[in-house]
Amino acid sequence: MPAALTTQQFRADLAELLYQEPEEVDLDDNPAGAGLDSLRLITLVERWQAYGIDVSFIDLAELPSFHHWWRLLDERQEEGRHDDA
Repeated sequence: MPAALTTQQFRADLAELLYQEPEEVDLDDNPAGAGLDSLRLITLVERWQAYGIDVSFIDLAELPSFHHWWRLLDERQEEGRHDDA
């Protein structure tokens, strides 16, 4: 199983596609308002699925902020750990 997705890696993933430094990513930002288009979102979904997280484009597209994304990813990641146990 791949290593766990951390908040630091989550920020780094966002920053890479938003052309920012990780510390510049405001988790309260709305993803579309921050400049994240659907193709970049698909890239992130695939990257996070590689961590074993069961998440889809629609799951994230419906959420209003990066903070909400992190909460969902963290919950799904935790669920996946319990399912593997």
